[in-house]
Amino acid sequence: MAGCIREVLEQYKPCAAMVATQCIFAAMTLWVKAAFGRGMSPMVFVVYRQAVATLVLGPIALMAHRTKEKEMKLSARGFFLVFVAALFGATANQNLCYQGLHLGTSSLATTMTNLIPAITFVMALAVEQERVSIREVSSIAKIFGTVVCVGGAATLAFFKGPRLLNNSLADPSMLLHTLASKWVIGALLLIVSSSCWSFWLILQGPICKSYMDPLTLSAWTCFLSTLQSAPVAFFLLPDQNAWRIHSLFELSCYIFAGVFGSGVNFYLQSWCISVRGPLYSAMFTPLCTVLTTVLATIILGEDLHIGSVIGAVAIIVGLYVVLWGKAEDARKAAPPDQLDPENTLAAPLISDARRA
Repeated sequence: MAGCIREVLEQYKPCAAMVATQCIFAAMTLWVKAAFGRGMSPMVFVVYRQAVATLVLGPIALMAHRTKEKEMKLSARGFFLVFVAALFGATANQNLCYQGLHLGTSSLATTMTNLIPAITFVMALAVEQERVSIREVSSIAKIFGTVVCVGGAATLAFFKGPRLLNNSLADPSMLLHTLASKWVIGALLLIVSSSCWSFWLILQGPICKSYMDPLTLSAWTCFLSTLQSAPVAFFLLPDQNAWRIHSLFELSCYIFAGVFGSGVNFYLQSWCISVRGPLYSAMFTPLCTVLTTVLATIILGEDLHIGSVIGAVAIIVGLYVVLWGKAEDARKAAPPDQLDPENTLAAPLISDARRA
């Protein structure tokens, strides 16, 4: 009896790990949004968070490769690729993401991250890492899912609609976001942020194949991103007061984002991918959107509009369609004796290093 219970618990461990990961992401998004409302600078937050993440992931990577010192060393070409990956995947990605979060809402920020698989598919297609055949159902699914994601993003960015929890009729002139509104600017910044992360995913393959493993890459990325973000923030924020930690709430935000948002989540994500594969991990991503939307409405008092719901549903549906197409491609490409329904994905689409 005890053996059966242990076996059942083992089967549910990956699910519990992914639920915990998405809960941490949701909590971090709400925490950071609240801190921005109290005057914390998004650019300063990126620098401090990356520094904390470096202190967390650096020693872990060193301990993991203490018998393989070559894993931590880089050639000139390898360093250039990692530097570019850090520039787009961490520095630009996070600065744009948190500026978008600051201008928009928590639910908007988490919803836009679901665009990453669709954007990655388009970029991979452009560099011939993906193939498309209109005769294959999987290719049609990836194209259709991408179109649905883009349509959902446009709806989320520009269509406002009446409030979901308000039965009063809305002014027709208020049903659309104006082009100069903070919401639209924030949405566009989040789309560019997702594009930067997708570009990082394209670079991840050749870097991990030729130079280092994902753990070491994440440690290097956090370290280089700290060095890249600090001068930019110092230049754009000459006021030294912006760098001071004004409250315990702000300090706890930096620590939580670095330790749990990067360190703990990286471990849980990596372990789950090794056990169940990237597809299993990616399927839990919309959970963060749902959690954040509900909690932001209750805790932060964010308004929820019909346009946001329609856009979010479209993006999530498009996400699953793209993932199904990728899974079908992997199933067809794998040898019959190596097929595993829980591990079929041609390339990683979602990775925790996005928040590292």
